Amino acid sequence: MTLLQEKLSKYDAPQKAMEAGIYPYGRMIESDQDTEVQISGKKVLMFGSNAYLGLLNHPKVKEAAIQAIRKYGSGCAGSRHLNGTLDMHIALEKRLAEFVGKEETMMYSTGFQVNLGVVSCLTGREDYILWDELDHASIIEGHRLSYSTRLKYKHNDMDSLEKQLQKCEPDRVKLIVTDGVFSMEGDVANLPGIVALATKYNASVMVDEAHGIGILGRQGKGVCDHFGVTPKVDLIMGTFSKSLASIGGFIASDKETINFLRHHSRPYIFSASITPSATAAVNAALDIMQNEPERIERLWELTHYALAGFRDMGCEIGNTSTPIIPLFIRNNDLTFLIVRELFDAGVFVNPVVSPAVAPADTLIRFSLMATHTREQLDFAMEAIRRIFGKHGLIP
Repeated sequence: MTLLQEKLSKYDAPQKAMEAGIYPYGRMIESDQDTEVQISGKKVLMFGSNAYLGLLNHPKVKEAAIQAIRKYGSGCAGSRHLNGTLDMHIALEKRLAEFVGKEETMMYSTGFQVNLGVVSCLTGREDYILWDELDHASIIEGHRLSYSTRLKYKHNDMDSLEKQLQKCEPDRVKLIVTDGVFSMEGDVANLPGIVALATKYNASVMVDEAHGIGILGRQGKGVCDHFGVTPKVDLIMGTFSKSLASIGGFIASDKETINFLRHHSRPYIFSASITPSATAAVNAALDIMQNEPERIERLWELTHYALAGFRDMGCEIGNTSTPIIPLFIRNNDLTFLIVRELFDAGVFVNPVVSPAVAPADTLIRFSLMATHTREQLDFAMEAIRRIFGKHGLIP
């Protein structure tokens, strides 16, 4: 055994969870991704998906992907800089820029790559990146690669952000990076407050709209549109793997910023471009999202119903106001156990444990789709009531 193998072999937490029968990861789905899925021959209700508008199985989305493969093939076999730019990439980038209200966009192969590639290269050694302590891991990995001074502020705390801004040299670039909707807790960033401080201290703002697009704003344009601050937000990031039923991501900004990123962002330059089928699926999903506003309305009807139900039940759900509902358990092993018990009861949910969150903040992430029925939601909430009650988590 090499020294590396010897070191890594000491990590045995997954094996212990498997032996206890509560290992929750990599559950193999044998069906399409819908409100009900099949795992190991068992049908369970899916409340762990990010497909908020329920478009993964929409006939128009699937047909668009199929037709793109027939025309362009299964991939591009190269980066956007070399042989990997298609006319459909350019068309979708123009459409996304118009959709979110910016001059230009550029697309990456995954949403993670967007934050990694943008946050890591925009600022220099004498500049500053200010970030919310609950920002997504992709933002954290991005600023870890930056040479800039990194200043963390308390979650959604404007006093904390201002204190950090006061530490910055006035004539240096200051980039504030925040999630729009926080992916685990489901609460919404205080963008009006962030924008006001950015104006006061001559800072720039980047907003991750991964979980905002398709949920908030006019036609699902996101949190920036919801608060009416799009013109004052310098960079808007979005992903395709949530409401837009595909995979990939984009960054939207002014022409000068996009020009710089196209020629400096390594994950963009050195990765193969987003596939034709994924690109076509996004375009079709945008059509549906803009032409069927009742989907977003339905999602919010279910959200309000679920939030009221969990609060009445006595669940601790924090400050969420979106279809992402955290059910706090605050114990790693108990979180795993309850996820298993809910699965046995026919409900698929996701555990969020350390190191993703502090051990005292572990939770179950319960997420909604517009295609869920009220009956499915009632079934899941009753199972949660029964199992949480058994473990003393609710009265």
